[in-house]
Amino acid sequence: MARLGDVSPIRPGSRGPRRPLGRPLVLLLAGVYFLVPLLASTVFTVNVPGQGLTLSSYTRIFTAAGFTGSLLLSLGLAAATVALVLLVTVPAAVAARLSAPRLRPVLEVVCTLPLVVPPVALTAGLGTVLRWGPEKLSTTPLYQTFVAVQNPDFPLVLVLAYAVMALPFVYRALDAGLRSVDVRTLVEAARDCGASWPRALVSAVLPNLRGALLNASFLTLALVLGEFTVASLLGFQPFAVWIVQASGSDARLSVAVSLLSLLLTWALLIALTTVGNRRRTPRSSRTFEAPAASQGKTSR
Repeated sequence: MARLGDVSPIRPGSRGPRRPLGRPLVLLLAGVYFLVPLLASTVFTVNVPGQGLTLSSYTRIFTAAGFTGSLLLSLGLAAATVALVLLVTVPAAVAARLSAPRLRPVLEVVCTLPLVVPPVALTAGLGTVLRWGPEKLSTTPLYQTFVAVQNPDFPLVLVLAYAVMALPFVYRALDAGLRSVDVRTLVEAARDCGASWPRALVSAVLPNLRGALLNASFLTLALVLGEFTVASLLGFQPFAVWIVQASGSDARLSVAVSLLSLLLTWALLIALTTVGNRRRTPRSSRTFEAPAASQGKTSR
């Protein structure tokens, strides 16, 4: 019988334990699945029949009609959506974790509900309300409100719709961040130091949720930049709608803009990941230098 401490010796000609090929194979297939369409799109934009290899599709992007306006509109809508959804979700998630833990399942269901509602159904409901408002409330002050939220220069109705659509992603990111932080201890420590509830939230809780806030902001930004259904059905022209409309007149320009927006999204993701994972070395070095200095004074 083999004892517990016995280890069979490795023979000189024998190989070690075989590594599973499942993970590299999956990564290889995923890379091929994502890279082949990108390479095909790149070849389509730079290889023009009769002209050979040219970058004219990319040089004409910034001078194309409607490009700058639609991109600035989408960025403005994204910034407003991020501010609105965080302003609503962060206090609700923190309050549910501190004061009313029984309401957390209710809050989770409410924030996840937009995943069940298709964007077409959401747009149909918004269109019905926007048509009903001016007809029934034309003699009331609310008529100007319905007109203001549909301003083509900056449609606030899209901000409201995008905030609802981003709720599931923002809540999941914030919930993951709150699970990794002892929120109750942070708030109690801030309150013991004399801070009010809003100051405790801003000064003690939010700095520890920096990674979660960055992830939620990036997901919202990606959603707004790529959303097409709601804006198109409501008759507005942000960046995604402009790309589709430009494809009818110049397909290569549309594909080039799509690749550029994809690279921009990846760059923002890398930047946010770098900022979120950045370590504060100066502060940590100061905290470790202070005891050494105090020890030197006491020894003297």
